[in-house]
Amino acid sequence: MKTNSLDFDAQALREKILDLAMRGKLVPQDPNDEPASVLLEKIKAEKAELIKEKKIKKTKPLPPITDDEKPFDIPDSWEWVRLGDVIKPEVHKKPTKNFTYIDIASVDNKKNQIANPNKINIAKDKIASRARQELDSNDILFSVVRPYLKNIALVPDNDEYKVGSTGFYVLKPFKLISRKYIFYLVLSEYVISKMTQKMKGDNSPSIRKGDLQGLIIPLPPLSEQSRIAAKIAQLFALLRKVETSTRQYAKLQTLLKSKVLDLAMRGKLVKQDPNDEPASVLLEKIKAEKQELIKEKKIKKTKPLPPITDDEKPFAIPDSWEWIRLGDLVAPVEYAMADGPFGSNLKKADYTDQPEVRIVQLSNIGENGWKDDNVKYTTFEHLKLIQRSEVFPGNIVIAKMMPAGRAILIPNKDKKYVLSSDAVKFIPNDLLNKQFLLDAINSNAYRNQVNQKLQGTTRPRTETVKSFV
Repeated sequence: MKTNSLDFDAQALREKILDLAMRGKLVPQDPNDEPASVLLEKIKAEKAELIKEKKIKKTKPLPPITDDEKPFDIPDSWEWVRLGDVIKPEVHKKPTKNFTYIDIASVDNKKNQIANPNKINIAKDKIASRARQELDSNDILFSVVRPYLKNIALVPDNDEYKVGSTGFYVLKPFKLISRKYIFYLVLSEYVISKMTQKMKGDNSPSIRKGDLQGLIIPLPPLSEQSRIAAKIAQLFALLRKVETSTRQYAKLQTLLKSKVLDLAMRGKLVKQDPNDEPASVLLEKIKAEKQELIKEKKIKKTKPLPPITDDEKPFAIPDSWEWIRLGDLVAPVEYAMADGPFGSNLKKADYTDQPEVRIVQLSNIGENGWKDDNVKYTTFEHLKLIQRSEVFPGNIVIAKMMPAGRAILIPNKDKKYVLSSDAVKFIPNDLLNKQFLLDAINSNAYRNQVNQKLQGTTRPRTETVKSFV
């Protein structure tokens, strides 16, 4: 049974929204806005006043921006600036009273929010050596360790005394800069990719804080910064609603599919026709065909599967139906049901960049059919060594784990396929309806049997596919 699915990449849409915002294409410019050049003069004056009042330290001037550094065009009312020119210098000091500690692990990098801060009692608790940055509401935290992970968040707006880890660059914009604009700016792919390119180190690759200070950023007029931030917040909220609806749709889709398959497997989806040849006759034909081929020595005789007991039958079925083991329904051909090769027989060293023999992996066995991702190939020569695991378009492939029992039809896409170690191929007898068998394998009746026979704890798997009824 095929179902439709919603293709929805919320993260790609977020990145596109941020990209448009950084280029001045998300909201219209207002000719009445004071240009960013005037804003920069006011920031210089504010900075000079704070230095004079000894509230911040004087810092070394950042180098002027060259035309070669500017990555894209921005509106005429905007300016390119270095991030360090619109934020205050960091100040480190040891906390002297109880505080809420925010370290990198406190950030939910999916929602870009503070999720798990720690309450620290300085009289009882050990103070982390990195707990040295006093935080104000709406400061922007940017992790300098693995910036591509986007451990970035706004400090919550509340009355708690908060201290951040020195693993963050704490961005404290001057008062004439929209903090939410800077927050969305540093979330953009433009900033993340620039900082990722600056990473150094092997175990914990990180950037220098000077890399962030020297980063050139597009600066709109203050009013436009606020409009941009508000528009992004509005669009992100809409995306969250769509994501929720999409997840709910997917759950309903799965539930409906499961219910339809369950009714079908019980003989309750369509009416039975008394003129239909009963399944017992069909099974006799399959058995006779097999016996004839064994007699002609075209196939080998196999050990019979055990008879089905009443206890194995999960529910009642129509009188014209029969319970049968999956292994008794295979086509009378060599390797009609076969496992993938042992891991040692198909290693990474056997892979090739050339599109020769497509490897069928667990990630390709989707809930709604073939998933064409995680593309890997082996060579035609190596296939000769693992011939029994070759699969062809139209064959059924069953996952042995994650989740065990899920089945798909191999598409007519690549010329040749071979199983990975975590799958089983099943070539049905031509007298049977392949789609019905696929639906039967994907039904709860079959999956429940598989789940009861799983082996192992870390990566539970099944090894007895052919014996299930």
